[in-house]
Amino acid sequence: MKRYLSVWFPDWPLDRLRRVRWHGKPLPAARPAKPPAFVLHEKSAHGLTVAAANATARAGGVHPGQRFSDARACLPDLIAEEIDREADARALNLLARWMTGFSPLVALDDLDGLRLETTGCDHLFGGESAMAARLSERLTRTGYGHRIALASTPGAAQALARHAAQEGAPQILPQGAEREGLAGLPVQALRLSPEAITLLRRFGLTRIGQLYGIDRKALARRFQSRHAADAVCLRLDQALGLRIEPMTPLRPPPEYFSRLACPEPLTQAAGLEAGLQQLVETLCAALSDKGAGARRFVFSAFHSDGQVSAATAQAARPVRTPEHILRLFREKIETVDPGFGIDLLLLEAQRTGPMEMGSRPLSGDLAGTAVDETALSALADRINARLGEGTVSLTLSEARHAPDKAERCVVFTGELPRTGPALPAREAPRPARMLAWPERVDVIAQVPDGPPLSFVWRRVVRRVVRSDGPERISPEWWLFLPGKDAGATPLPRTRDYYRIEDAEGRRYWVYRDGLYDDGRGQLPEWFVQGLFA
Repeated sequence: MKRYLSVWFPDWPLDRLRRVRWHGKPLPAARPAKPPAFVLHEKSAHGLTVAAANATARAGGVHPGQRFSDARACLPDLIAEEIDREADARALNLLARWMTGFSPLVALDDLDGLRLETTGCDHLFGGESAMAARLSERLTRTGYGHRIALASTPGAAQALARHAAQEGAPQILPQGAEREGLAGLPVQALRLSPEAITLLRRFGLTRIGQLYGIDRKALARRFQSRHAADAVCLRLDQALGLRIEPMTPLRPPPEYFSRLACPEPLTQAAGLEAGLQQLVETLCAALSDKGAGARRFVFSAFHSDGQVSAATAQAARPVRTPEHILRLFREKIETVDPGFGIDLLLLEAQRTGPMEMGSRPLSGDLAGTAVDETALSALADRINARLGEGTVSLTLSEARHAPDKAERCVVFTGELPRTGPALPAREAPRPARMLAWPERVDVIAQVPDGPPLSFVWRRVVRRVVRSDGPERISPEWWLFLPGKDAGATPLPRTRDYYRIEDAEGRRYWVYRDGLYDDGRGQLPEWFVQGLFA
């Protein structure tokens, strides 16, 4: 049977704000014995209302949902700020990411709670009691007030956390004890609408146990709509485990991962490197058992103060060699700062896939290809790890008339492209280096249709001593056939390409864009397209 852990933060917006205000700052020398009354307010359909109130404000009669004007009338010295729901949601998501150190399945529970599926995770901490106690101790250390409960259904765990558990005393409900454990809780614990709760109270039904013996048809007749009655029955059945309640985690659990709990918080970089090596060896062993490899590895360090640091390593093709993975992390593990201490290390394998289960040839002559793609991928991985992802790319040929479109660059993904149909051979040579964009030049030509005598490129006058050409390349007219967008893009002009050499021996590939008698109404222009070796 599955087990669920629910964590409720009664003062989440206040705790989050206090943590932000005092994070990284020294505490005041003398703290007041009784803090001033403080509330967070927000706009609602009824005007400005109280969203959260601290203990001093609640003791003075202020409560969430109250009009802010009424709260100010109760406590004239009330200190107030506007609540930041977006910041609260971001902080709760970050805390949920940190909670993955206890279970890979973590979901949000309203605006002030989290839900974990802990099935099979408690043995890593010595049992459910030890796991709940450790989680409570970590949350207390980070400054978050909380209530924790464990049960066999999400509804029962949430009901106990919000209506029975106390700070530092987790509620653990044994398997199959949902009816007895929930009987004494108020009906609000079933997550019902305010209208349904009000109607149940009118009938004298204030405790969950009072709903057990009522006939479902008789209960439905007491509600004005069948939908409201079905909602009560649904929540009751979900809490008792009679109906399944789906849980949508923030992210799917990794298929392959390894974790290492630290007996004492790690504070040195040497401990991180040793822990990573142990995790990599364990993870690679699990991948080898399944004949799989991974293209992406995520190394996460869970800090004692509730923060999570992560480093990512990419591979061009699936790998599972510990030495290679450690080499990829060598430059990136330095970005993980131990800070005040690290309690848990986690290594995940993502983008997994099968690997070839064969031996490598003794020499290149015995291999089926002239290039060792495995060694090439390992080299690309090391370059990307040092210079950044996507640094290594391939240049592929394209069957296009325009020279500047006859090739394209793609990121190297670990496999060389298979040989396709051969491109038609060109009689005229192509330059060793093509410019990213053709650069305009000023040219003096001997005759209008002849090669240039001299030209100015990058503010330098260059005198031409040798030339060869022209090679005429017509535009790709089939790409500009009339259609629904006819006339939007004019047909490019014909180009005449020349190979020329200046007085200093430098060779260029230039072209004249357009002909003098093509009827375009403007003179042709000259451009440098590439450089010869």
